[in-house]
Amino acid sequence: MNIIGQRIKKLREEKGITQETMAHQLDVTQSNYGRLEKDDRRLNVVKLLKIVRILNVNISYLFNEVMNEIHEDENLPFNNANKEVYDILVESLRAEIQHLKDEINFLRVMVRS
Repeated sequence: MNIIGQRIKKLREEKGITQETMAHQLDVTQSNYGRLEKDDRRLNVVKLLKIVRILNVNISYLFNEVMNEIHEDENLPFNNANKEVYDILVESLRAEIQHLKDEINFLRVMVRS
């Protein structure tokens, strides 16, 4: 499910912002930004925060769209929609952590040389 990416695309288009403009403000290529809208697993927390700033929208607005897609017992702490949002954020943070670990290891090798 790519609800968050679709929501970002819809908001971007409603505000008349091009993919090129979004890509430039996120420091990514236009094609990378386009893939981000199609596959929200590519989102990371940093990009997500920049996107909500650019679109001038509260981050919960993006996630509320996900929450409204699935009508389940609201008393459950993690219904399927909540879990999807949680999984996206956790995976994003894991990718960021791995990237930082790789950079640290690279720098360690450079310093030792």
